[in-house]
Amino acid sequence: MVRAQFIHCILGLSLLTLLCGCGESSSTKPSTEAQSDKAYRIVVTTGMVKDAAAAIAGKHAAVENLIGEGSDPHLFSPSRDDVVAFDAADVILYSGLYLEGKVIQAVKGLAENKPVHGVCDSLDHETLLHPAGEAHPDPHVWMDVKIWQEVARHTATILKAYDPAHAAEYDANLATYVAELSALDAYAKAVVDTVPAENRVLVTAHDAFGYFGRAYGVEVLAIQGISTESEAGLHQINKLVDMLVARKISAIFVESSVSDENIKALQEGAHAKGHDVKIGGELFSDAMGAPGTYEGTYVGMIAHNVTTIARALGGTVPAGGFAGADHSGESEE
Repeated sequence: MVRAQFIHCILGLSLLTLLCGCGESSSTKPSTEAQSDKAYRIVVTTGMVKDAAAAIAGKHAAVENLIGEGSDPHLFSPSRDDVVAFDAADVILYSGLYLEGKVIQAVKGLAENKPVHGVCDSLDHETLLHPAGEAHPDPHVWMDVKIWQEVARHTATILKAYDPAHAAEYDANLATYVAELSALDAYAKAVVDTVPAENRVLVTAHDAFGYFGRAYGVEVLAIQGISTESEAGLHQINKLVDMLVARKISAIFVESSVSDENIKALQEGAHAKGHDVKIGGELFSDAMGAPGTYEGTYVGMIAHNVTTIARALGGTVPAGGFAGADHSGESEE
């Protein structure tokens, strides 16, 4: 009797040890075998990051974006549902460089149990713009397509480290993505070059186009700084009004994720001084277009911006824009 109880006790302890061991491994990074069997979950904060991650991961991951069209990542504060999504994710990718400042507080505690990365945080100091008076680098790096290629490469490195079983596929997907971006970059340079040099002035609501200006030879002027959390001072508005009038700037631009109130104030101020300036169109700055549309992709977003800016400032745009025959039913206007 005692011997039987002793044997049952030993067997019970052995089973408990086995179960505890299984529980410990399942709380850490999923195994390569598990990742091979079903798609893992990537939660991201912006459409631009989603575009790169989804293109590289392909069928092996489901990518969920928390900050949608028309939303301002500078002002984004994770909701309870967002926190739940972060907790359920296998991988968390945010843009970084303090674009979504409040996100860091929400996800920093999760980095012990899963990959959590600011995909732009690895960029070289020399690559980044450091505007005077700003505490952090300009985070709007996706406006330079060449820089976004670097971000895509870093994203691929993150995914290969998490899921090495599909590293070869990720490399192949990355090569396809980077090749398309190279064509987009060439298109942007060629189209902007058709704008008369004296017209290459881009006036927007906030300073989101610095990298675009540096990459494609456009002077950029903005009412607010690199974050929409900064105040739009009356002095800055009046200063820009005087500049519009003195330089006879013909067009200014609204942004899809920023109120058009300050841009309209510029337009009215210039009109009061005898200079009519038109709204050249709506640009995508901190958020892409609606999901499922051409502008709801990174390529479509940048192509739309290039097309809109060039047309408004007197440049020449090829029929069909960058999309051409491949996306003849889509619009870049």
